[in-house]
Amino acid sequence: MSVLSLPSRIEAATPAGRDRAVDALRALAILGVVLGHWLVTAFVAADGELRVASPLSSQPLFIPVSWLLQTLAVFFLVGGYAAARSLASAPGYRFWLRARLVRLVRPILVLLGFWAVAASTLDSLGLSDLSMHSLRSIVLSPLWFIAVYAVLTALTPVVVAARRYHLALALVGVVAMVDLVRFGLHGPGWLGWINLLAGWLVPYCLGVAWAAGARLRPAALLIGAAAATAVLVLWCGYPASMVGVPGDGRSNLSPPALAAVTFGLAQVGLALLLRGPLTRLARRPLAWTGVALVNLSAMTIFLWHQTALIAVTTFALGYGRLPGLHTPPVDVSWVLHRLVWLPVFALVLAGLVALAYRFERATTTSGARLRRRGEADGDGRAVEPAANRGGGTAART
Repeated sequence: MSVLSLPSRIEAATPAGRDRAVDALRALAILGVVLGHWLVTAFVAADGELRVASPLSSQPLFIPVSWLLQTLAVFFLVGGYAAARSLASAPGYRFWLRARLVRLVRPILVLLGFWAVAASTLDSLGLSDLSMHSLRSIVLSPLWFIAVYAVLTALTPVVVAARRYHLALALVGVVAMVDLVRFGLHGPGWLGWINLLAGWLVPYCLGVAWAAGARLRPAALLIGAAAATAVLVLWCGYPASMVGVPGDGRSNLSPPALAAVTFGLAQVGLALLLRGPLTRLARRPLAWTGVALVNLSAMTIFLWHQTALIAVTTFALGYGRLPGLHTPPVDVSWVLHRLVWLPVFALVLAGLVALAYRFERATTTSGARLRRRGEADGDGRAVEPAANRGGGTAART
């Protein structure tokens, strides 16, 4: 089949009632995270070592990039919406949860298998322990998101049963109280990890409420939450950057602070306001093709984008210290050089995603064969392969 026919084939495979704005928001959230990491993660080569640095440390004017590309709240919003919609039509909670968790875990197993081999290869090539630690920390860092997303998915029935909007407000209060204790009263720092679930459950609850048809008043949400974020940054000591900055003693993101939550609420308001324009845009065949393809491999893209960055960085070491790739991110020239590297990262990522997808499909097919021989899930139904569910070639929720 010709590549030119792909848009028409994807359009034909898309259910008529599909909410394309939801898929567009998911694609934007994933691409925001990918571009954000590629722009603020630098591997500096010096004295035979690779160490991680960030342009945000030395270039404060670069901080607004974190406002544009830190899109996790949008992903959790869409995740709550999709989970609530799919749970409503599922044959049973255990079957539903198992299917969704399998779709999360399978790409992780492929990634870890790849890195088990890659780490041994890099070690045999003489890469230092410090360099290997830098690489591992970047590769494994996205896994915290998967863990949180899995827990929130499991809690979906509780959120559905609750008064979702009021629950979200209560969770904002929990995050504020935790911050008051750890920052205002100098309490133990570990309390902040309560916010890891409480903070990201806020946009997830709003996604569930959106799926239920609740009126969320997006304009008021955007304006009010943006104003609250400005107050927290300007007068309450919260960092302006919405991602962690190496060397800073305080982060809005690790664990989530109140400023990250209010900023996420502003993003939720903006996302809901953009629903109409995104729906119209996604009706265009080429735009919908891009959205659908990103959605089909969303988790794989998320897991492998840092590996693409590492692959280009380590391979290029053989050609010396290249600007924008191995040099310290201390001035605007580094940013301009990094922009030139972005298409290279994207090309390598596309190859890695295609390769990983083949392994993921192989494990899906093997599991399906076992289940056809009689294995059933806890509800007594054979588990349907994830690749065969929901809309064929079009994006899946």
